[in-house]
Amino acid sequence: MYAVISVHTPKPEYRDELIDSMHRFGAALQGQPGLVGAHTLAETGGNRLIGLAMFETREAAQAAMPIANQAVANDDFDLWEASETEGFRLIEV
Repeated sequence: MYAVISVHTPKPEYRDELIDSMHRFGAALQGQPGLVGAHTLAETGGNRLIGLAMFETREAAQAAMPIANQAVANDDFDLWEASETEGFRLIEV
């Protein structure tokens, strides 16, 4: 298992725009070989949004991520986010 996690901190007034962007990112992954699942999650008791995409292998993720990135290439993350996105690439051990 290989997981890609992105932690976003939206400005309150742009939360809906960021959620929409994350949903489009996940939708672009649907049907890609090796995708296990893609989810947009909200932190309980906080403001952060978490993007979680799980793949069978690192190679599957590397092939699929450019497609998803293209789906949100024109989104204004600099305006929407209160801080820089934190990202993780994780393998199952």
